[in-house]
Amino acid sequence: MSDERPGEDRALTGFTVAITADRRRDELAALLRRRGARTVSAPALRIVPIADDAELRARTADLVRRPPGIVFGSTGIGIRGWLEAAEGWGLAEPLRAALSGGYLIARGAKARGAIRAAGLAEDWSPDSECCEEVLAHLLERGVAGQRVAVQLHGDDQPEFVAALRAAGAEVIEVTVYRWAPPADAAPVHRLVDLIRARSVDAVAFTSAPAVRALLAVAGTRNEEVLRALRTGVLAACIGRVTAAPLLAHSVPVVAPDRARLGALVRTLVDELPGRAPTVSVGGHELILRGHAALVDGRLRPLPQSPMAVLRALVAARGRVLSRGELLEALPRGSDEHAVEMAVARLRTGLGHGDYVRTVVKRGYRLAVDESAPRG
Repeated sequence: MSDERPGEDRALTGFTVAITADRRRDELAALLRRRGARTVSAPALRIVPIADDAELRARTADLVRRPPGIVFGSTGIGIRGWLEAAEGWGLAEPLRAALSGGYLIARGAKARGAIRAAGLAEDWSPDSECCEEVLAHLLERGVAGQRVAVQLHGDDQPEFVAALRAAGAEVIEVTVYRWAPPADAAPVHRLVDLIRARSVDAVAFTSAPAVRALLAVAGTRNEEVLRALRTGVLAACIGRVTAAPLLAHSVPVVAPDRARLGALVRTLVDELPGRAPTVSVGGHELILRGHAALVDGRLRPLPQSPMAVLRALVAARGRVLSRGELLEALPRGSDEHAVEMAVARLRTGLGHGDYVRTVVKRGYRLAVDESAPRG
């Protein structure tokens, strides 16, 4: 049992945040834990360098021989990986020279950072960080007769490339890496179940492919995952591009103004505490967080089953819930005896047995103060 009082620097204490990223997941987890959060790591995808770099080398040499008039850098990791590969072939400086002579577009902040780190300077970057805005800009500017180098971001972009070619451009597609399923798929399958059970408070997404991969893994459970993300589990996205697949499914999202991990964590700090249900029980303030309750500001961590019972009782706002109703809140396979055990552990965990009242032959209720609104 904990008597911790979360302060501003530990504002996420009692909350559980799932991380779907592969790259930089340890950095994101450290930032969240520093704020008090419990984290669940479940990479939905991994980035894999292309197995045979002969094609990348050939396209790089071709661009050095005949420099492009327009260069589109999609991702920071792609730009860095391309230049690192070119370094190994002795082509880094010639490649930089070829890229610097063209109209250089960076899709977002990470691509801009990689371009500048290479000693180059972008000529334009879309406010939305979306490929659609880049395409509209290029078509308005005119691409007929120009060589356009497009650094792909893990997947082919057939519509983007086809539109440029239809406008008269010669497009050179540059593939530096591919998205692949995680080496161990078990964590992401477990995450699907945690989301469905609302056993995580938020899911942090740092790429649109990771969103799509999670929904693909959900399969027949897809609609349950979406329902949880719409109604109880917060979807936190690093930017608008990442958020797009969720918005297409009518999932509300939160996102920072700047696509940075620190900004994403600050967004969670701003959002999660305000979403926590609060009730007055026996003259005490009870705030419900993901895996803990705050009783008069003191943290009371709770196991999964007692937490599920408390969540249901808080939602009922003093109304009596039968054992059958509480059974529905517990993990599958539980019986009414499990309800009684969960209630007993809940009373012990909260530190006061009178918070949860037994109503003979009817069930249990939370001793919500009479002035508190009831559901």
